[in-house]
Order: sequence, then structure tokens, then C-alpha cells
Amino acid sequence: MAKRKSPRSRTKALVQEANKAQFKGRAAGKSTKNKWVYEFGDGRAEGRASMRNLLGGKGAGLAEMANLRLPVPPGFTITTDVCTYYYSHHQQYPKDLKPQVGKALAAIGRITGKVFGDKSNPLLVSVRSGARASMPGMMDTVLNLGLNDETVEALANKSGDQRFAYDSYRRFITMYSDVVLGVGHQHFEELLDHHKEKQGYSLDTDLSADDWAELVERYKKCVKDELGKDFPQDPHEQLWGAIGAVFGSWMNQRAITYRKLHNLPESWGTAVNVQAMVFGNMGDTSATGVAFTRNPSTGEKKLYGEFLINAQGEDVVAGIRTPQEISEAARMEANSEKPSMETALPKAYAELKRIHNALERHYSDMQDLEFTVEQGKLWMLQTRSGKRTATAALRIAVDLANEGLISKSEAVLRVDPLALDQLLHPTIDPRAHRRVVATGLPASPGAASGEIVFSPDEAAQLKSDGHKVILVRVETSPEDIHGMHAAEGILTTRGGMTSHAAVVARGMGKPCVSGAGSLRVDYNAGTMTAGSQTFKKGDFITVDGSTGQVLAGKVDMIEPQLSGEFATLIGWADKVRKLGVRANADTPADARAAVRFGAEGIGLCRTEHMFFDEGRIQAVREMILSDDEKSRRIALDKLLPMQRADFVELFEIMGGRPVTIRLLDPPLHEFLPHGQEEIAEVAAAMGADPRKLADRANELSEFNPMLGFRGCRIAIAYPEIAEMQARAIFEAAVEVAKRTGKPVAPEVMVPLIATKAELDLVKAHIDAMAQAVMKETGAKLTYQVGTMIELPRASLMAAEIAQTAEFFSFGTNDLTQTTLGISRDDAARFLGIYTARGILPSDPFVSIDQAGVGELVRIGVERGRKTRPKLKVGICGEHGGDPASVAFCQSANLDYVSCSPFRVPIARLAAAQAALGKAVASQA
Repeated sequence: MAKRKSPRSRTKALVQEANKAQFKGRAAGKSTKNKWVYEFGDGRAEGRASMRNLLGGKGAGLAEMANLRLPVPPGFTITTDVCTYYYSHHQQYPKDLKPQVGKALAAIGRITGKVFGDKSNPLLVSVRSGARASMPGMMDTVLNLGLNDETVEALANKSGDQRFAYDSYRRFITMYSDVVLGVGHQHFEELLDHHKEKQGYSLDTDLSADDWAELVERYKKCVKDELGKDFPQDPHEQLWGAIGAVFGSWMNQRAITYRKLHNLPESWGTAVNVQAMVFGNMGDTSATGVAFTRNPSTGEKKLYGEFLINAQGEDVVAGIRTPQEISEAARMEANSEKPSMETALPKAYAELKRIHNALERHYSDMQDLEFTVEQGKLWMLQTRSGKRTATAALRIAVDLANEGLISKSEAVLRVDPLALDQLLHPTIDPRAHRRVVATGLPASPGAASGEIVFSPDEAAQLKSDGHKVILVRVETSPEDIHGMHAAEGILTTRGGMTSHAAVVARGMGKPCVSGAGSLRVDYNAGTMTAGSQTFKKGDFITVDGSTGQVLAGKVDMIEPQLSGEFATLIGWADKVRKLGVRANADTPADARAAVRFGAEGIGLCRTEHMFFDEGRIQAVREMILSDDEKSRRIALDKLLPMQRADFVELFEIMGGRPVTIRLLDPPLHEFLPHGQEEIAEVAAAMGADPRKLADRANELSEFNPMLGFRGCRIAIAYPEIAEMQARAIFEAAVEVAKRTGKPVAPEVMVPLIATKAELDLVKAHIDAMAQAVMKETGAKLTYQVGTMIELPRASLMAAEIAQTAEFFSFGTNDLTQTTLGISRDDAARFLGIYTARGILPSDPFVSIDQAGVGELVRIGVERGRKTRPKLKVGICGEHGGDPASVAFCQSANLDYVSCSPFRVPIARLAAAQAALGKAVASQA
């Protein structure tokens, strides 16, 4: 059989290309005196929590726990600097790394009383990754390393348990073959399933020592059949193979995808943690588990997690066996018949409770813990700040502040503004009919409806085609991450609350139901069966991640309600932020949502959106088709009361808050029908000649309408359009002021200004209309006329334009297009390549290009305020809801940001964090 390439060789070309671009800036050997290895154990450590960038999150946590004299198996961390060196030196290690590893291995041996590679008293180790940011399941792990045909017998003799020894050996062969040798775990699972079926076994725990010994021989034969060579027996060869595989996994596809989704730089690298093995699979007094010091879904202050008796760590997260509850209260709440850790292992449980309290107080944050109990003794394998839902993040931050562990300002900094998006999605309407077909675990809150898909690749494809999908899997694995990202929600038939699906979904803010064991999924047939019901690919289902229910069909949803801890934290944020936050709102529904989410005004009302309404598009078309000003004014007279009514409703909803209204911006041809049938329909409705309509549409069509006859150019060519809109605005302001008794001060914004002369012309018409309305109504109007800065020239000429403009609003969507020469509608074809290759740090339409577009904003602000020192300045592009862009706006001394209504809470929190000095990485 042909030799199979290992994961390391398969990605060699990709890695070497990435080395040149991504790791260029980090020279090798930057750590002091070329210290590549940091030891920990026996109540001491060479590292500490603050060395996270060098030791990675896992290594820093292990060092800190060792320094706190908590029970941590001894080990050492190979630093992230080695990963940098490895990728910048064609996958070679520093020359002085090997002796440092040897010295650290010997130190573990002295603490444990064992010797690595010894045939009679072998030291066995685990090899785990550990980047500075948590990347659950994205990189590789190897357990039980050091076992071979001789040391397995020594382990059996030392432990007095042959079954345990061979169970550990088969686990090692499976993991090492998969991670290091490139022989997929499915090969071994098939052998195991066949053996269990043949012997009539249901669970792995049913197998005897002889069963495992027989399977070990089959596993080794499988490796030789696949690779043409024996499974490695030299423990030192095994160790360096595993270390190389962990470093290699930093560049595997799932890790690359995860970094891209979470905006983590490739240049960070990963550390490698080598640690003495402790065994949770040594019988009924041994166990392994995962725990959180608070509930990661709700934030409730109680120990939360799962464990398995007689198991190793991967059993818990892989969903192979159904985990047990840690506390007795949780067991009773779950109606589980399996004993809790509190009753099965009371001493270890009491110790875990003590340690979890100590670690949370030490770190002043909710901790994610991994532990193993070996024959009754608790060992801590990890502590890190736990991933949590937005709901939990808010509650934990507020509770920690109220408990005095952190300040209110620190609480504001603890919540990722983008995570609030999780709270802003629909939930199932309580009045909706629920046709429940299955119930699993409420793994990640929220609800979503979509078409069933069984393949992550298909989920990604359908998402790109505009479909909403629910990814249905028996269980998810790290390779599924692209499909999970594409899906609206995730449903698995296996796995617990700490399974891969649950952890990743919570991090992504997607609803997830895990462990819906009554469902049967058949990938080959493309079906999901729930009792007597069969659902096919493409059928609609709904998942409710808050209750664990799976529902047939689409279900009515309701808008989220923000209160409680959200109101408390945002209240603290509002007290420290300096930037105002407004909303982009074109409709009454938008305006109501803006007020509900705390917007301080409307920063952009796009009036053209009002023109597309079915009841008024005909009048718009009549206006466009008119041959002379008189005919245009007749058509505009029909639109005036409609526009006035629009503005009356907006002003009333906003209750005296500022409202910035942009005059008509898009090219006129967008309002005309296209195609002979549509033209004939419109012509008949208008009583117009279809040929004339077609000719006018052709006359108005443009090769590049984005830079064509639009914005202020329309107002200059057809001033009567701007006059009608100005009259509607001012008459509405007078009417609402009289009706409510509150002053209304509209801000009229002229789009696409390039010169002061353009603004002077349009402003003259606006001012004249204001005077006319005041004379007609006898009312006094307070208003401002400003401009939208969307062109580089406008930024450069800001000092001159500010002589006329009373405010600036940077339209950063178009300013990005005109500065970079990139069409937002076409950029998807190449922007991904640009960001992947480091040409651009992020998508400039998502997060503002601070070096280019940002510099134009700074220039515009500086020059504008030289002319008009109190010039009010904001932005109204989609960047107003991006935390990195909000931080930039703070640094550029803007007065406010404006974003879509559902991004307002994000902008409020991001503005507070910017005021508190938090540096925010550009979001991609």
C-alpha cells in the first residue's frame, strides 16, 4: 500500500509560504538567553500567569496553579518562541532546545519517581497545545505517550491492572496515529466497533484486558498496513513526533479557520505543554471532567460541569459516553440516574469545590477547569478564563463587580461588545405552537429556523447561496467549524454541555441543541428520524438552544428584550463613554428599535428608501419622466404630503432627539422599471408612452452610477427635488413641535459634496425653504445644514467646506470605496485573498482602514475644526457598529457614531471601552 503523508508533510508548502509573510517580523531567540523551556510542578514554577504570550494560556495557567501549590502534575512548557522559530527556519528546532527538553523530562522524573523510556518504571506524558488565546479543539493533543510493547507491561505490573494498561495503550495508538502519523481515528473506531459487535458488548467499559490486548495488536497491524512501517516503539521518537505535530497543527485548516473567525494573528504561534500523565481510567475511584466556576450559559454562580468515571479527557468532550453531573443538585435537576461526583467521589469533589473558589478569587473571573481523579486523588490539568455566552458574560461581569472582586469599569471592559449580538437575535414567541419532535440539552441559547443539512461543506455552500440552514450532526468535530459558522443553529444527537458542538456554538453565539439522543441521523440516506417522523435534507426545523427542544417547521419569533444585567452594565458604560451613539433609521420601525436600544438620535435617515414604497413609486417615476420643471413640481406636489408624514412620525418617535436627514442620494434610474414587460406595466398605469419611458431609462443609465449623477448633483440639476424634501422636513418639524410642545431641530445633510460651491448652491435652496415655511406658519425653526463626507477631496478641502457646513458626517462606506478604488458589491471576489495574504489587515468595509480612510477622517476633522472649532462630527457608515472602528472614532475626536439599530448596544459598550483606553484589534 502506498505510503501516506503525515499532516506535517502535507502542509509543508502552505506553511513555508506562510512563514515568509506571517512570521517575518518575529526574529528567533528573542526570549532571554534562549530559554525555550519553562518547568512547573512540586509547588513551584519558572513561569507565571502574566507570561501568557510566551507560555500560552494553558502553560501560564499550569504555572500559576503550581505557584499556588495546587495539585498539578509536573511538566514543562515549550514556548511560543519555539513555534516562531520552527516556522521561520523551515520546520527546524533551535539547537539548544533538545537538551533543555531532556533536562525538564529528568525534572519530571525526579518529582514522580519515574524515568521516561524506562522499561520497568516508565514515565508517561501528555503533549498538548496551548496558544495565548483559547482555541478549543482546534489543535492537537496526545495522551499516554511513552507506551510501547514493553512499557505497557511495566504499567500493568506497577498498577496491578492489566486492563487499564492496555486500555491506555490502545488510546495512545489511536491518538498518536491520527495526530502524528496521519492514520485517521476512524480506522481504529471501525476495528473497535466490529470487536464490540462480535463479542456482544455495548460500552467500551465492557471490554476486558484480553480484549484490549487483542485490539492493540490489530491497531498496530492497521498502522503497518497503512504506512508500510511499524508503530514507533522509541518513547523519545514518539515525544518529538508529538511535539512536531502540535506545532504543525497551528497551521492546520481548522486552526486557520478558527483564527480567521476570531481575528487571531498567525504570528502568535502556540506553545507545547508536556506533563506527567495522571489516569482517570484506573477504575471506579478514578475519573476525568470539565468544570466551570459559574454556569457558562446563564452566568449563575454555582459549580457547573460534567465528569466520567473510569475515563480519559477525550471521552468527555467527544460525546462517546453520556457524561455525569458534578453536583448532586445538578444531577437532580437533570433527572439523571447516574451518580454525581459529589456522591461517587466525595473527597475529590470537596477538593474541587475548594480549588474552584480559590482560582476564581485569584483570577477575579469565571474559570474553565479540567481535572482528573486518579484513584481518589484530584489533579488539576487546566485553568483559563471560561468561554461564555453574552447572557452569562453580562451576568458574571455585573455579579463580580457587585461582589467586590472587580470594579464597575473593569466589568465594562470584561464584555466583548460583539458578543452582545447574541442577545439581539429573535427567540421563539411564547404564543407560537411548538411541535416538539425531540429534546436534547440546551447547549447554547437563542433560537433559529432553517433547512436541514447534514454536511458542513453543504452548509457553507447553501449559506453562500442565501439559504438559512440548521447543521444536523451525530456529533461535531473541529473539522466541521466552517459549516457551524455558516449555519443558523446546530443540532447533535450525541454530546453533553461541554461537547465540541456546545463550546464552539456558545463562542459563536449560535443556538445549539446537543445530545438529542432520541433522533436517528442517517448521513447516507440524508434523513433525520424522530420516532415515526422522518425529516429529509431541505426540510425546515427550529432549534431552541435555551430549552433544548427541536421543533418541526418554522416557528414565529419575537424580538429580544434587554433588561436586568444588560441595563446595569450599559448604564455603567454610558457613564464613562464620551462618544454619542445614534442609529441609522429610515422607517418608523427602525426608529422605534433605535429608541429601544438606547440610541441618542438618528445619525442617518436615507430618504430614498421612502420613495420605493408601492404607493408612491408612481409619483417618483412621473417626476423623473417629466420634461420640464413645471411637470416635475406637479409630481413632487404628490410626494410632499407623503414625505411630510414620514418625517412627522420619525420626529414624534425620536421625542426631541436629533435627527439627521440625508437628501436624495442614489441615481434616478434606480427608480425606473427595467425590462419591456415592467416598462409596459408602468407606462399603462401612468398613461405614458412605453417608448418614452424606455428612452428616459436609457438616457439616465450610466456606466458607473456610483460615481455618476447622484447626491448633490441631482439637487443642483433639479433643485425642486431638494426644495420639496426641505419643505417636508421643516413643515413636519413645525407640526410635531406644536403637537408635542418639544422643540424639533432637524439636521439636513447634503450628500456627495466635493466642493464648497456645491454645498453653497444646495444650502441656499434649503435656507430659502426654511424661511418660506417660517413665514407661512409663523413658527420659528431651529435647524442645521451639513454634509456627508464621502469623497477624499471633501476631506482634503474640509477647511473650506466647513465655512458653509454646520456639521460633518463621514459616510465611511462610500469613502472606503472612493479611497481604495474598491466596489463594495464586487470586492468579495478578492478581499478574502487580500486579508489572507496580509495585504489588508481586515475587510475595510467591516472595520475602518485606519491608515488610509482613517487618515482622511482625521484630516477632515482637523481641518474642519480649524474653520469651525465647534463643528459637530460623526460617522454614519456600517463602521459605526464595529468596536475597532468605534475605538478609532474615539481617538479621532469624533462626537458620535451612527449604526444600524441592532448594533447600538454594541456601539455603546465599545465607546465606553474606548474611553477606558481598551485597545481593540481590527475586526475581520
